[in-house]
Amino acid sequence: MKIALMDSGIGLLAAAAAVRRARPDADLVLSSDPDGLPWGPRDSDDITRHALLCARAAAAHRPDALIVACNTASVHALPALRAELEPALPVIGTVPAVKPAAAAAVRTGGRVAIWATPATTGSPYQRRLIEEFGHGADITGVPCHGLADAIESGDEDLITAAVRAAAERTPADVETVVLGCTHYELVGNRIREALRGARSEGPALQGSAAAVCAQALRRANVRPAPEAAPVGGLTVLHSGRVAALPEAALTYAEGRLLAAAPASLT
Repeated sequence: MKIALMDSGIGLLAAAAAVRRARPDADLVLSSDPDGLPWGPRDSDDITRHALLCARAAAAHRPDALIVACNTASVHALPALRAELEPALPVIGTVPAVKPAAAAAVRTGGRVAIWATPATTGSPYQRRLIEEFGHGADITGVPCHGLADAIESGDEDLITAAVRAAAERTPADVETVVLGCTHYELVGNRIREALRGARSEGPALQGSAAAVCAQALRRANVRPAPEAAPVGGLTVLHSGRVAALPEAALTYAEGRLLAAAPASLT
């Protein structure tokens, strides 16, 4: 079995690690676009062009499913990716976990914050998500200036400063934070700690990695088997070229987990 993931950069690590934990025997293909990142400032047509190139590079390795582990690409390019690759290759997009977070908030009366890139916060896309799945919950959008770029760099000082700045824009009584960018899951513990305040623990975090992993396995017609032998290989593609995990990836536990797999050079 082989599962491919694509993103502009290392935001795909969280979903890739989720697949690795669910199926240690699965081969993984990680297709990113260091030549073209960041994708966020590009217009929709340009994002789609870069996403298609990334997806085609991954599809050439004949995976059983492709996870679009990027909120920006899912918003702008998912229809084009599915039109080109499905039904031969199932394509799984990434959507911020607004629905489960809002449903829980309605039950408890708690507040929800959505941490996302400045371009996504307040966008028609995010407004539609809140209107469709918000269930009337108290939801605050928090623009996280520079956080994705800081995580991509692996620079501890930049990450700390960006997390702190976003935390200062987040209501103090928030009980759940939706992570609206796949990069943010890599620093979930730091986000929770920055938002803890005087409480014994920080708010609950709602990411997307576990959900897209589960959907990818379903679309590939396989079940989770965390007890399987850890024989899955790893292929890394940088703008279509076979490469190694970038140094910044090893800053994160997810990257170190993936680095333990045998690398493919073909």
